[in-house]
Amino acid sequence: MAIKTTDLNARLFGKADKRRATNVTEAQTAARDKAAVIELAVAGEETVAFELIKINADDVSTKTTVFAENAREQAFLNEHALADILSTLKDRGQQYPAVGRWLDDGRIEVLDGSRRRMSCILAHKDFLIYVAKGINTEHAKFLSDVANAHKPLSLFERGKEMQHLLDSGKVADQKELARYLQCSEALVSGALKAASLPMELLMAYPSVGELGRPTIVKLHRVFFGLEAEQQKKMIEELSAENTALWKTIKAQGISRITREVTVKLEEMGDALQPKVVVEKPSSQELIKGKVSYTRDGDKLQLRLKKMSDRQVSDILDYLNDYLK
Repeated sequence: MAIKTTDLNARLFGKADKRRATNVTEAQTAARDKAAVIELAVAGEETVAFELIKINADDVSTKTTVFAENAREQAFLNEHALADILSTLKDRGQQYPAVGRWLDDGRIEVLDGSRRRMSCILAHKDFLIYVAKGINTEHAKFLSDVANAHKPLSLFERGKEMQHLLDSGKVADQKELARYLQCSEALVSGALKAASLPMELLMAYPSVGELGRPTIVKLHRVFFGLEAEQQKKMIEELSAENTALWKTIKAQGISRITREVTVKLEEMGDALQPKVVVEKPSSQELIKGKVSYTRDGDKLQLRLKKMSDRQVSDILDYLNDYLK
């Protein structure tokens, strides 16, 4: 049986396949081939050697962690949010290794591949990751941001980043923010609304990434239409359940479940708002059996009975003259 020279060297001398990647394509090819070591210039600067490490399925959650500045919200990663890669990973294992750096405590911090990491945890599969030493926080952030470009962030996650830009003073307002990010003001408005919603509300959904602007606007109106105490009670009700709200929905398909959850949240919001009983103004009798009236603020409604044509004409002429 023929054997590659690189494999022969690895067996005889313990040397692994080592690739130097000078561009994105070469790096992707090396990752696909699961080269044991990839030398890559991070952010176009210093070349770093990444070694391929396999983490046993039982140890993924304890021996790895996710970069704290990763824009992707890890709490949202469930079987629905990861459906696009989870089924393949269950059948064939992880196809593309993640990227990370060694921490001082011996754990690995995942910079690129937090979705693959959680998928391996859920599917109980070994986790493959390229790991390097000496990656500073700036370069770690670069790798994390580049990775998140593969799978679009949710409106909530984008909104968090936008809010950070506003809070830091990098942009002055939403209009400038839209220009800076080269997106529409409507997208900025929707994303900021999403970022202002509590996590408990968003966790009621199977996949936050599936929530579009119309749903976000509706949720924003429901939640912020409540008073502070009512908002607190709504959050407490959602938190009190041992099971996420979406798991209690009997519908099939993520779109239908999402719609049903929205309806449930709207009903919850309506139930928390006190019903305001508006007392209707009562009719007052002016001339028994002939004239009655109803006064509602600046509105006056007259009810006239048994009126002759001449009386009607005289009254209308009077009103026309009086109210000019």
